[in-house]
Amino acid sequence: MNWNITAGRPVYVQLIEQLELALVAGEFPPGSRIPPVRELAADAGVNPNTMQRALQELESRGLLQAQRTAGRTVTADDTALQALRRRRAGTLAAEFLHQMQALGLTEAEIETLLRETAQQAPKKGVNHGCNL
Repeated sequence: MNWNITAGRPVYVQLIEQLELALVAGEFPPGSRIPPVRELAADAGVNPNTMQRALQELESRGLLQAQRTAGRTVTADDTALQALRRRRAGTLAAEFLHQMQALGLTEAEIETLLRETAQQAPKKGVNHGCNL
């Protein structure tokens, strides 16, 4: 997993966001085991307590399940993962629209821009450095 922790925002919030993205992107498929807290923390370069806090929040949201002997696993509830995906997409769309309107673009101009950009976009599954 590629972690991107920046200053100015609480680290555990950034961890939650990045873990959610990994879940909806299928990096950790439904029912799969999540690496141990210490391993994730070392990989992200954060304190294990901070990672633990992020994972507990994802558990409370029903996205992860704690198994006493098997560690944490991703929920097998595809409905919960799809709802998360939809929420994340809606947030990104609202932010995009706000920024485009701040630039003075009309709804028609925004639609045209999106269509043109979608036609030029690389095919799914090819990473060209875009890390959301």
